[in-house]
Amino acid sequence: MPKTLFLGHKNCRRHDMGQGHPESPQRLQAIEQLVRATDWQGKLSFVDAPKVDLACLGGIHPKHHVQALMELVPEQGFADIDADTRLNPYSLDAALYAVGAALHATDQVIAGQAGNAFCSVRPPGHHAESAIAMGFCLFNSVALAAERALASGMSRVAILDFDVHHGNGTVEIFQDRPEVLVCSSFQYPFYPGRFDDVVRPNICLTPLTAGSDGAVFRQAVERQWTRALRRHQPEMIFISAGFDAHRDDPLGGLNLQDEDFLAVSWFIKDLAGETAQGRIVSLLEGGYQLDALARSVVQHLKALVE
Repeated sequence: MPKTLFLGHKNCRRHDMGQGHPESPQRLQAIEQLVRATDWQGKLSFVDAPKVDLACLGGIHPKHHVQALMELVPEQGFADIDADTRLNPYSLDAALYAVGAALHATDQVIAGQAGNAFCSVRPPGHHAESAIAMGFCLFNSVALAAERALASGMSRVAILDFDVHHGNGTVEIFQDRPEVLVCSSFQYPFYPGRFDDVVRPNICLTPLTAGSDGAVFRQAVERQWTRALRRHQPEMIFISAGFDAHRDDPLGGLNLQDEDFLAVSWFIKDLAGETAQGRIVSLLEGGYQLDALARSVVQHLKALVE
């Protein structure tokens, strides 16, 4: 039985947006420490992500956008993209390793070298629109991974996003691409307030009011996403795995607990078994309370490795 891959790279920790910023290098440290302390009984394989070159971004991000980001990278200190998002000298390098993890995981799962994969990388990506970097995100790694699967010959894929913030970038990129189903659950109204009212057959939006608990989340997601996925019949499923809907997270207002991330991960894995031969690639998005983040990732992985 092919193993679950856990992909990361030390250079993803070199991206830093300044003291006190919630999207910090310590996120990856917290995750890796707890994951490595957990007994996976040989079912989890740790892999160093490769770095991709800029040409790999072309399927999603236009050249002028990539060039503008390159020119913004500072030689030292920080350069602001928006009020929440900054570059340091190592940010684009980290982002290219994050994309590299997503693409390598996709290739390995398609080739049958892994059953599924989780990419513990940063910066995150789901807020990055085709030509706008925002919301801590530079390049939309999950969109690039989905595009990779389609380029490999697949005709339909799905992206499932359970971050507390709506995956506006992913919706913007694929709203007119019927071969890609995008399902996004999110607190509403909430950041970023973009592309959260799109009406398309391939876009399934699940807005949740502030204070919603795990039971509300699970019922809404399972009802809406099951119907959408069975209709779409994806050959591969990608996950934007944000853990900031946890009740302890400082940036969100939903009330999920550790076990809710286990439950939604099992739910997705079961659906992947129906149409996608179990093929899943999951990418870290949000999650900013370090202990809750690390525990929730372990719960997510427990579903993937079984």
